[in-house]
Amino acid sequence: MRLILLGAPGAGKGTQAEIICEKLSIPAISTGNILREAVKNGTEMGQKAKSFIDSGKLVPDEVIISIIKERLGEPDCAGGFILDGVPRTVVQAEAIEKAGIEIDKVIDIEVADEAIVKRLSGRRVCSSCGASYHTIYKPSADPTKCDRCGGELIVRKDDEPSTVLERLRTYHEQTEPLKDFYAARGKLAVVEGQEEVADTTALVFKALEA
Repeated sequence: MRLILLGAPGAGKGTQAEIICEKLSIPAISTGNILREAVKNGTEMGQKAKSFIDSGKLVPDEVIISIIKERLGEPDCAGGFILDGVPRTVVQAEAIEKAGIEIDKVIDIEVADEAIVKRLSGRRVCSSCGASYHTIYKPSADPTKCDRCGGELIVRKDDEPSTVLERLRTYHEQTEPLKDFYAARGKLAVVEGQEEVADTTALVFKALEA
């Protein structure tokens, strides 16, 4: 199954992608993780993307699409994949279609802006391996360290309140129109994000089976 997850920053797309990935045995392709790895490693693409990520802006389409094409060409994507964090604009969605990338279903996770700000203020990310935690919803055993590798847990710059508000504004202006784009193609399923991760997961799989 070839899927796209839509939703505002902090709606839980990454968490649901991990769960779907495990249950369906397909890879979750998070452009955010790929970009952050490139930034951390100081690659040419990472340096280009850094200024956009730090200010909550969108990374240019040509960078995103080149990442996606390269990643989906790897053997583990032959049986399907989940795109998390892309496309973010209708232009990107059209570029994905033109690139010959077929999509079976698009899941849109809806969460109110007020809840998003609350969620992201508690998010922590491992500075070493990139694992994601939350002070309320998914705490680590030690609030300062990653359960997986022991790395330091940090607040990403794009999770700071002022940047979150900018990211939400950008999402509503540029990414939300994708719902109409995929609805017109008969591929959109809307899921109301729940307080508990498991409850959202149940709704996601119900939508996948529909």
